Amino acid sequence: MKEKPRVWFTPLLSAECSHAIAKQVFYRKISQAEADTVFDTLKRDRADGLWLETAMPENAFELCADLGRRYAPKFGMRTLDTLHVACALELKAERFWTFDERQAKLAKAQGMKTA
Repeated sequence: MKEKPRVWFTPLLSAECSHAIAKQVFYRKISQAEADTVFDTLKRDRADGLWLETAMPENAFELCADLGRRYAPKFGMRTLDTLHVACALELKAERFWTFDERQAKLAKAQGMKTA
C-alpha cells in the first residue's frame, strides 16, 4: 500500500470486511470499541475515495461457479473465496491482495500477481 494504489471495493468486500472485523471481537482479539474505530476508519477512507467503489461484475457468479468446478477439487476454496477471485478477474485486475493461501493459489493459477 506504500505505492498508494487504488483498490476496488465491491459490495462483497464490504460484507467480508464487516464479518472479519466482527469476528475479531468474537474471538476477543479486539474490543467492540476498537472494532467501531476500524469501522469508522473504513467508512472515512471510503468517503475520501481511498477505495474505488464498484458494483459486483455482472458475470462474477457465473465465473465463480466455473472456477469452483475447475479448481476447488485441487485448492479446496470456499465459494466466497472463489467469488473474490472471480470479481478480480472480471474487473481485469493484474494483482490480487489476500492473506488467504487458497485465494492466492487460485489467483496465481489465473495469471494474477499476488501480494
